[in-house]
Amino acid sequence: MYAVIQTGGKQYKVTNDEVIFIEKLNVEATDTVTFDVVAVGTDDGLKVGTPFVEGAKVTAEVLKNGKGKKIRVATYKPKKGEKRTMGHRQPYTQVKITAIEA
Repeated sequence: MYAVIQTGGKQYKVTNDEVIFIEKLNVEATDTVTFDVVAVGTDDGLKVGTPFVEGAKVTAEVLKNGKGKKIRVATYKPKKGEKRTMGHRQPYTQVKITAIEA
């Protein structure tokens, strides 16, 4: 089973015990955070809508809070021989999914 969560305007497909990088959250390292679920996926397929996700939640443990840490986010693919001059660095938060309740 997997869940689709939404935070910061982006959606993330997550499974239990997975470590993911998401947009910076206002949290401290070792905090526990909870995300609302927008869809649930099972062997039967993706289930979307209130009856399937009502009360569902994803719990995660914060591993790194993103302070001073950044990852490169490319805004375009450079042409052959061209240096990557565009792009920006974005703060991130690293979390480990500890429970999916659906």
